[in-house]
Amino acid sequence: MEDQDNVQNMEDEDDVRGFEWDAELEDRDFEWLEDDEEEEMFVSSRSPAERSGHIAVTDGSFMFVWGGYKNGDAEATEFIDLYLPKNEIWIYNMETERWRMRRSEGDVPNSMSGSCGSCVDGFLYLFGGHHARGNTNLVYRVSLRSFTFRWEKMSELKGLAPTSKDKLGCWVYKNKLVYFGGYGYVPPPGHRGTFELDENSFTGNHMGRGWNNHIHVLDLETLTWTQPITKGKHLTNSSIIITFNGLVLTVCTVCGQGNAPSPRAAHACATLGNRGYVFGGRYMDHRLNDLYYINLDTWTWSEMCVPQNGPAGRSWHTMTPVSPDHLFVFGGFTTNRETLSDAWIYCINTNEWKPVNHEHTARPRLWHTACLGPDGEVFVFGGCANNLLSHQQAAHSNELLVFNVQPKSLLRLCVDAAVRYRKQMEHLWDVLPKHLLLQLKQRIVGDV
Repeated sequence: MEDQDNVQNMEDEDDVRGFEWDAELEDRDFEWLEDDEEEEMFVSSRSPAERSGHIAVTDGSFMFVWGGYKNGDAEATEFIDLYLPKNEIWIYNMETERWRMRRSEGDVPNSMSGSCGSCVDGFLYLFGGHHARGNTNLVYRVSLRSFTFRWEKMSELKGLAPTSKDKLGCWVYKNKLVYFGGYGYVPPPGHRGTFELDENSFTGNHMGRGWNNHIHVLDLETLTWTQPITKGKHLTNSSIIITFNGLVLTVCTVCGQGNAPSPRAAHACATLGNRGYVFGGRYMDHRLNDLYYINLDTWTWSEMCVPQNGPAGRSWHTMTPVSPDHLFVFGGFTTNRETLSDAWIYCINTNEWKPVNHEHTARPRLWHTACLGPDGEVFVFGGCANNLLSHQQAAHSNELLVFNVQPKSLLRLCVDAAVRYRKQMEHLWDVLPKHLLLQLKQRIVGDV
């Protein structure tokens, strides 16, 4: 084990205890969001607390943030980390640029970090993560379009569930959640894929854990878990066959990899069409820069043998689809424990990486989140700005970094101009369609 921290729960005093910290460690009106009246379930604030290891999803022009952990009070030379309150869901309005917090109820999940969050048809689905007692493989959901945020534990799922783990990835396709990889407990018989035990994970009373490349599919219509039988191929004709520890492997002579991704955690996943992409992640002592995709109809893996002048190997980064042909990668953590602030665009059509010039080069991040906004911006929230595995206090952040990765729409440019010159133009606004008038008023409130 490289390092360990004591992460405590900010709410459940009876559940407070240290645990071993593993190294990888649309447009729509929401009436309840437009009401400025204070209600018991709302708490207004400038922004959420700083955090890392949280989740963030978007629905329409709203970004929803849950979970993660932050710094607690330092005791002597020991830094104590605290989980963020489990019943808080923070909402960022991308049009008004304002934060609000809503308290949730129901079967509220444990406070966690490293969970996997996905939004489908207005529901936030939460799987896995690490809490005060270790990893979990429970699934929760909450409707983000309801006046009351009420969590539901999905306890009637059929089929073979994934093992308990965190720092995994997810692809959303055809009303299915497809989970890949992660760091967690040894799988029992019946799980397809490879598991690599972390020999350094056996400490105290904690069970051994490791990395995997398992794929588990949750069908949201039948509420059933399945594991597909996958195939592998290379986008190159150059390969050789070698034997390693008694296993026969087909290896590409260009990139030196096998037919499917190695086990990994803290990687980044993105869905484009019927392809699920995965980039980087940590496997044993290495942080990777390989890029794969899997055809989510045929379950065939393909590795992209891209040029070597692309991003450095990394984990705890984000990858966001920003067009039908482009993926945006930001930040992460290298094998040499450097926290990164570089940004890259991968073009699928030309099979090449291009660095992105941006204004946030002085703000490195790892274990942050990234969400695509309705106007093409990428919103990066939170994360850690220094070496999370060092013995110094972690520099968790609550900053929101905005990346413009494509030209603004004509509508967005017109709205921006109307807001900028509102003193000269506001007397003409009453003739606008109702939805445009509402959008302008929201923007003005956000600019105050």
